[in-house]
Amino acid sequence: MSKLSDEELKKEETTEEVVEETAEEVTSEPAENEEESKEAPEEKKSKKKDKKAEALKEKISELEDTTKRQLAEFENFRRRTEKEKAMMFDMGAKSVIEKILPVVDNFERGLANAPTGENEKAFADGMNLIYKQLMGELEKIGVKPIEAKGQPFNQEFHNAVMQVQSDELESGTVAEELQKGYMYHDTVVRHSMVSVVE
Repeated sequence: MSKLSDEELKKEETTEEVVEETAEEVTSEPAENEEESKEAPEEKKSKKKDKKAEALKEKISELEDTTKRQLAEFENFRRRTEKEKAMMFDMGAKSVIEKILPVVDNFERGLANAPTGENEKAFADGMNLIYKQLMGELEKIGVKPIEAKGQPFNQEFHNAVMQVQSDELESGTVAEELQKGYMYHDTVVRHSMVSVVE
């Protein structure tokens, strides 16, 4: 009977062990499920964060692109405005120069016909100095006379008003300058009025 009781005891012990193991398994499964349930919201949060980050990156790249385009447009506008301003300044300067040139012509005519007496010589010298000063100031701003006499006729710079015969000059050469022409930088303000050899 004691043997049986030992065997029964052993069976009881093994059954207790099996019951304990199954109890541990049963209790551990919910813990694992809890960990999985905890991980799932964290993964959802990280996915949401990734989507937000991607959306923000796209928005940033769109804004950078827009900013670059606006800067390029502004630079083009600035260049165009500067060019227009320079053109307007040149047009204004050219207009003023055109109005001053008849005064220069009258100075030259007056100096060519200046009286030669001793009393008038001081006056003529003073007028000559004023003329030189005026021409110096015009030259500083970019106004210069067009060379004509003895040069080949060029319709861009010269305006032929008559033809003459000459044994000394070749055909198509400017024989005489009747009215001086002027340029402002690279543009003609007034064409030279000339006579050309036939």
